[in-house]
Amino acid sequence: MVTRREMLAGAASLGAAALAAPVLAEDAAPGLDAIAKLRGLRFGSCVSWAPPGADRGSFANPAYAALLERDCGILVPENEFKWQALRPDARTFAFDRFSDMLDYADTHGMAMRGHTLFWAKTQYFPKWLLDYDFGATPVKEAERVLGQHIRIAGQNFGKRVVSFDVVNEIVDEKTGGLRESNVTKAIGGSEALLDFAFHTARAAAPGVQLVYNDYMSWEPGNDVHRAGVLKLLEGFRKRGVPCDALGLQSHIGIYGTGRADIMVSNQEGAWRKFLEAVTAMGYKLVITEMDVNDGPLPTDHAVRDQAVADYAKGYLDVTLSFPQVTDVLVWGMCDKYSWLQGFNKPRGDGELRRCSPYDAAFKAKPMVDAIGRALAAAPLRVSA
Repeated sequence: MVTRREMLAGAASLGAAALAAPVLAEDAAPGLDAIAKLRGLRFGSCVSWAPPGADRGSFANPAYAALLERDCGILVPENEFKWQALRPDARTFAFDRFSDMLDYADTHGMAMRGHTLFWAKTQYFPKWLLDYDFGATPVKEAERVLGQHIRIAGQNFGKRVVSFDVVNEIVDEKTGGLRESNVTKAIGGSEALLDFAFHTARAAAPGVQLVYNDYMSWEPGNDVHRAGVLKLLEGFRKRGVPCDALGLQSHIGIYGTGRADIMVSNQEGAWRKFLEAVTAMGYKLVITEMDVNDGPLPTDHAVRDQAVADYAKGYLDVTLSFPQVTDVLVWGMCDKYSWLQGFNKPRGDGELRRCSPYDAAFKAKPMVDAIGRALAAAPLRVSA
C-alpha cells in the first residue's frame, strides 16, 4: 500500500501539474468556497482515495486535485469511511486511507466530514456484519459491536472532522417507516439503534456536529419519505436524542417535461414546507451529496448543461434561503467520476451523464456559475 507520506509527497507536487489543467484558465474568478465564505457558508465535495497515477476522483489525481483546491473548503470521503472500507472483518479497523484523506485536507486548510457511522441499508453491510451471530445476549453484543465502531471512530477523528453522518438512510422511502436489519433486531429495534448510535457518538466526539442523513428529495413522489423523516426527527426531540442537523443528500434530477423552471415552480412549495418543519424543531441543515441527474434531456451538451445549471440554481436558491444551511457539498466535482455513471442505466444516447459542476475533461460547465450565483445570493449567515 502507498504510504501517507508518499501520498502527501504526490499532493505537494500538484502545483506545477495543476497549472496545466484546463480548468485553471478560469482562476481569475474566485473559487466556489471563496464565494461561499463571503456569506458565512462552506462549499465542498466528496473525494476518493487512490494511489498516485490512478484514474480516479482522488486528490492523487492532479487534474481532480486542482478542482478540489480551487473550489472546496470542506471534503467528505465518498466511500472510505463506510463500514465496507473501514471494517474488513469483525476485529479489524482499516483507517489508513481515511487518515491520508484527512492529512490532505489539513495540508490544504479544508474541513472534513465523516460519512457514515452506520448505513442502515443491508445491501451495503460488509458480509461479516450481515452474517454476524449476536449470540445469547443480542442486545449486549449489538451494543458492543456498534458502540466499539462509533467510539473508536469518534475518539480517533472527533477532533479532526467537523461533522459525522451518524446514521444514514434508515427511513424506508416506500413506507415512511424505519428499516430493519439483523443489527436493529439484535439491539431492540430501529429506534433503539438510532438512540444508542447518537448518544454514543456524542460521548465519543462531543464537539462534532451529529447528522441524520437521507435522500428524501423535493421531486414529486417523495412525500411519504419526507413524512417519515419528519416523524424520525420529531421522535428524536421527544426522546432527547442528540442529533444536531438533517443531511439533505440532494441527489436531484430533471424528469418529466425537462423544463427546469416549471419543475422548480411546482416543487418549491412542498420543499419549503418540509424544511420549515425541520428547522422549526431546531435542526440545522447540511446539503451533503448534491448532483443533478440529466434524465430525459437531449444529447446536445449546451442544452443539457444549461438545464442542469438552471435546475441546480433553483434548488439552491430555495434551500439556501434557510439560514440553517451552512455547508453545501456536491457528490463529486466532475462528470467523469460521478457515481451516477455506473449506478443508473446508461442514457439511451450512450452519453455520459452531465451531472456535476465540471465535465469529463475537468472544464467548468454552466453549473459552476449557477452554484456560484446561488451562493453569492444566499442570506448572510451570522455566527451566534
